[in-house]
Amino acid sequence: VTDRVTNLEAGFFGMMPTPVLEAYHRNIDRVNRESSWFARTAYGEVAGEALSRTAAALGVSADEMAFTRNATEALQTLILQYNPLQAGETVMYADLDYPAMQEAMNALARRRGAAVATLDLPEPATRQGVLDAYAAALEANPRTRLLLLTHANNKTGLIHPVAELSAMAQARGVDVVVDAAHSFGQVPLSLEELGAPFVGVNLHKWVGAPVGVGALWIRGDRLDAIDRAPGEEGPVERTSTRVHTGTTHFATIMTVPDALDFQDAMGVANKSARLRHLRDAWAVPARDIAGVDVLTPDDPDLVCALTSFRLNGDGSREGNRAIAETLAREFGLFTVARSGLAGGDCVRVTPSLYNTPDDAERLVTALQTMAARG
Repeated sequence: VTDRVTNLEAGFFGMMPTPVLEAYHRNIDRVNRESSWFARTAYGEVAGEALSRTAAALGVSADEMAFTRNATEALQTLILQYNPLQAGETVMYADLDYPAMQEAMNALARRRGAAVATLDLPEPATRQGVLDAYAAALEANPRTRLLLLTHANNKTGLIHPVAELSAMAQARGVDVVVDAAHSFGQVPLSLEELGAPFVGVNLHKWVGAPVGVGALWIRGDRLDAIDRAPGEEGPVERTSTRVHTGTTHFATIMTVPDALDFQDAMGVANKSARLRHLRDAWAVPARDIAGVDVLTPDDPDLVCALTSFRLNGDGSREGNRAIAETLAREFGLFTVARSGLAGGDCVRVTPSLYNTPDDAERLVTALQTMAARG
């Protein structure tokens, strides 16, 4: 781990553990040595095993999954190739949803002549408050056909009650696509239990795979709702035909089983508990600092490692970028500012397994100093 800064921005992508990094190097060497002979002969079986391992970890069938380069590609595929939407119907998303996914929903609506409905989630959030917000939005927009939900939110770390929200939406005839980019490897996750037919995940955030691998899942009985990728001539009944990336980074896919092996050795529940411990080590005492507003509750069902704050009521973009810059420059703590929340911008803090409680204590001390400056 670098000693140039204390990284509290693990939400961007995850560091490969040493055994995974070593496997990645071996796989790069093999691909470079065996070249197209390997790519056109043995690679297909190796990639198929990696996909099977990923699907098993998520409790679904490999036939229903396909690798992508990241969760953004997976979710853009699911949204932009969603075909049941008709002119005059509505797509819906919330202020906390990822900007690229919001834009994909906007693009789908424009292309189909549909409307866009948005909602703002309450601050501070509660389970019932989130459920009530979506219920009111769906009631106000009875022609909603497709709803975007985020499981573990990228802006504040709020974990949405996706299973209940999916049931609520589907009872009204609304399809649900779930952004689980921050879920896989950070919190226990079963795709079937989310209750939605379409899900996108990352493997390079919390699973610890090399950068450049995600996956999409389409429940088998809903494959017809997602068109094949443009230019794809493979069988309609194959999930893999929904993505046409072209040549991918072979070694990245080859290393996925090593990342899953390392994760299995720790256990996702243990990882999740450790990450929550590191999060609580700064977020809980920070609540007692005058001027610090922690944006997610301490309810273990509603928050993960990722948590955001505002300082002295400042929700401006410039102010939060300045806060992140001060934390890095003056205190050696690397964080990131986030935008798009109805309540204003914030600073995101995301510890990973390489962080320590001492790092959290240093953050608390920094926030005390900065809050006192006003």
